[in-house]
Amino acid sequence: MKTFLTEFFTWWNGQTMGTRFWTWRKGELVGEDEQGNRYYRQRNGDRRWVIYNGLAEASRIPPGWHSWMHYRVDEPPGDYKPREWEKPHEPNLTGTPRAYRPPGSILHRDPRTPARPDYEPWSPEG
Repeated sequence: MKTFLTEFFTWWNGQTMGTRFWTWRKGELVGEDEQGNRYYRQRNGDRRWVIYNGLAEASRIPPGWHSWMHYRVDEPPGDYKPREWEKPHEPNLTGTPRAYRPPGSILHRDPRTPARPDYEPWSPEG
């Protein structure tokens, strides 16, 4: 019952009832990534979509699947192995208490005092 209500009333958490019906009727499973997101295409190949495992956040799509979703490549990626210099996924924290607040921001926990400017203005007297 909880799954039904979640699918009926929320669009940001997994799939909706409409997406479930569309996927059942016209979708073909192409693959799944390491986060559990499932990728589909329409049987005639016109559309591609993802059903997120959890919250819908576009930054959770890995680079190989991103290329496939945006029609940059025709074939879905195989087993994706990140390179040693690639960082693991970090969620977009904008609008949350953990968002980045640089020094000088009015939202920073220790805002600068306006008495100490960052620069010394030029004066013609030299």
